[in-house]
Amino acid sequence: MSEYIITCCSTADMPASYFEENHVPYTCFHFMLDGKEYPDDLGKTVPFDKFYQMITDGAQPTTAQINTEQYAELFESVLKEGKDVLHLTLSSGISGTINSANIAKVQMEEKYPERKVVVIDSIAASSGYGLLVDKALENQKNGMSLEENAEWIEKNKNKLHHWFFSTDLTSFIRGGRISKVSGFFGQALNICPLMNVNNEGKLIPRNKYRGKKQVIREMVKRMEEHAQDGLNYSGKCFISNSACMEDAEKVARMVEEKFPKLDGKVEINSIGTVIGAHTGPGTVALFFWGDERTE
Repeated sequence: MSEYIITCCSTADMPASYFEENHVPYTCFHFMLDGKEYPDDLGKTVPFDKFYQMITDGAQPTTAQINTEQYAELFESVLKEGKDVLHLTLSSGISGTINSANIAKVQMEEKYPERKVVVIDSIAASSGYGLLVDKALENQKNGMSLEENAEWIEKNKNKLHHWFFSTDLTSFIRGGRISKVSGFFGQALNICPLMNVNNEGKLIPRNKYRGKKQVIREMVKRMEEHAQDGLNYSGKCFISNSACMEDAEKVARMVEEKFPKLDGKVEINSIGTVIGAHTGPGTVALFFWGDERTE
């Protein structure tokens, strides 16, 4: 059985230390801010607090996906060591980056015909994408071959739940995910929409709630309804947030109280600069394993 390396993109929104400790090579998306281009490098170049403050002050960042050359460089760094690649991309429902990854795959397999590159659409985002990478690493450590791991991911990736809420709808309105009319009245009435990622990897508004307390309760309730084994859920749970750590910690405490059999404490990460360019500040996202996602 040939050795393989799991790779991903910066939009998995895990700490740099996680990728270093687990030997996961990654490549960065980019974003434009005030006329200058930056890498989405996990807060190294532009710290997260500064980034979200700039948005609050009126900045409107735009994002750029990873090109074929970047993917080729990422894959070749592994292939030239005589190892194969299992690459997970950001959801195709959010970005077309998988197309560039697949072009690079063909190029690299032509250059290294004895090696293999497998590219998988995660249909996941932020630390939900990170949770899928984490599971792929666990599968690898448990002895799964590249082919077995890829098959498991394809079969189970739609059981990875993403639930979001935001207290600031400005970026969602600008990006067209929430209509201007709904967003205007939502802001005026202190409405917090509860959203999730559907089975095609697209972000979908589901329900509207008045105020943070209610939407937090409802988001945790969704975990009760959908988590594997209900309140006996024994998997991992990740949360990501955009400059609203206090809200994220409230969700984490509630989850830990409701689900005493969790695999470790809830892990709270920052929403990175590329995903955050679309959510803006004030977003909390909850990720866990559960039943099959629906439309």
